[in-house]
Amino acid sequence: MAAQKNRSESFVKQAGILAAAGIICRIIGLLYRSPLTHIIGETGNGYYTPAYRYYQMILLIASYSIPAAISKVVSQRLAVRQYKNAQRIFRVALLYVVIVGGAASLFAFFGAGLLLPEKPAMVLRMLAPTIFFSGLLGVMRGYFQANRTMVQTSVSQVLEQIVHVAVSLSAAWLLMRAFSEADMQTRAAWGAVGSALGIGIGVLSALLFMFFLYRINRRIIRRRVERDVSEDLLSNREIVKIILYMVTPVLLSTCAYNASSLINQTLYLNLIQSVHGISQEEALRINGIYDTEAVGLSNIPVAIASAMASAILPSIAASFETKNKKEVRKKIRTAIKTIMFIAIPAAVGMSVLSRPIVRLLYNTGEESVKLAGWLLAALGMSIVFFCLSTLSNSILQAVGKVTRPVTNALVALAVQSATAALLLIYTDLGIYSLAISVTLYSLLMCVLNGISVRRATGYRQEVVHTFLLPLWAALIMGAVVGGIYYGLTAVLPEGSLGNAVGIAVSVSVGMLVYFALSVQLGVMNKKELLAMPGGTKIVGLAVKMHLLKE
Repeated sequence: MAAQKNRSESFVKQAGILAAAGIICRIIGLLYRSPLTHIIGETGNGYYTPAYRYYQMILLIASYSIPAAISKVVSQRLAVRQYKNAQRIFRVALLYVVIVGGAASLFAFFGAGLLLPEKPAMVLRMLAPTIFFSGLLGVMRGYFQANRTMVQTSVSQVLEQIVHVAVSLSAAWLLMRAFSEADMQTRAAWGAVGSALGIGIGVLSALLFMFFLYRINRRIIRRRVERDVSEDLLSNREIVKIILYMVTPVLLSTCAYNASSLINQTLYLNLIQSVHGISQEEALRINGIYDTEAVGLSNIPVAIASAMASAILPSIAASFETKNKKEVRKKIRTAIKTIMFIAIPAAVGMSVLSRPIVRLLYNTGEESVKLAGWLLAALGMSIVFFCLSTLSNSILQAVGKVTRPVTNALVALAVQSATAALLLIYTDLGIYSLAISVTLYSLLMCVLNGISVRRATGYRQEVVHTFLLPLWAALIMGAVVGGIYYGLTAVLPEGSLGNAVGIAVSVSVGMLVYFALSVQLGVMNKKELLAMPGGTKIVGLAVKMHLLKE
């Protein structure tokens, strides 16, 4: 029983490793966006954002679903000790992404002019080769995740982000200087191209790192394959069918799941100009603020949910393959409760301190800070919904219901698109229309995915300790955080230093308040705290605060 319990809780710690890497990457990304914005300006961001959205969609179609698919398929084979088949799947997957990723890269490069205006198209062409490298990197990460170890993926993510930031800032600055005699729009466009170059070099660095790790472990992998005496070997044709069966639904689901941003962007840029008479440059600038600053910040907690989803998929898939439904439900319950314990206070805290956080990280002007701050606050509830729907997406894929997220996402996407269009046409909400429609989309995904998970696994969601009590603790925390911040900044000198001190003190006290209230209210018990990454230290802190007994 003890071994089974450890297995059921180990994915939380593995998710913690991925989450830590995800948070580090997000923080690095946020810190670099401010100097990058100062280099290329809001105009450069305006050129970069639509190109990056198309790059994301092409990447999704070509290879984004590969890590999840490979992780699930390989973990299923490893669960029944079919090491030869697991290795054959890995090799065929590499060939698959070479073909599909190569074709997608060529399409992005030569078709950029058909998709975007001239200057954003320059950025998309620079991003095109990255699609090919990302496919190979996805297979490598999926393979290591299937082996229940997230360390390699985590380290590669941090390495990728560090190289990305260093090259992006350097290339953007050098290209802006090289075109210093050109007009502002041309200089901004080349600055955005330099930023895009950093993404490609970062992905290539992570790919080389993962191949290096694979070569180090090649002897262990070979010995494991040699010990496999199973004779039911899959042919290449069967493997391709398995990959397509897994990739296609995950691909459609991921595309529908992420198409909301591209559709919203397209609706906004077209309708805000045709209906409300806003210029293209101004529309691109405002959309850049929304996408880069508000959405970028709101995505930080979602990175934790993505890490949990990546860790839980092979774990649940293995339990489901051995028909242990009780273990499946236990893992679902642990994952949802853990992510809500983090996501709910994050959403409240970001809403309360939205403008101070934007000012701390970007500070591109009072007007821009005010707009980005209100947009971040408007996106607050979507943080919780996106965290939960990201997790439930992965759960459905793990238990073989790979088409359900597709259907759910398409329904939510249709409602969101209609809502965004109506708000943009018939109201003066402008860019806030996107925040409202995105929140509605994420809520619908939560509800529809929740129904599907219940039907597939028999899982019944506990509400009080998972949602209500964390929300109550988070609301009290939000009041404390807001009071401390605005109290301190009223007496501290105005400017960046006073803002930074106010955020640091209020957030630190707020975290302790939330933690104390959560333990007192019974949101997380001692066993659940111990299962979390750094659980021993967390419990030790609770004992020192006289919240738990030794």
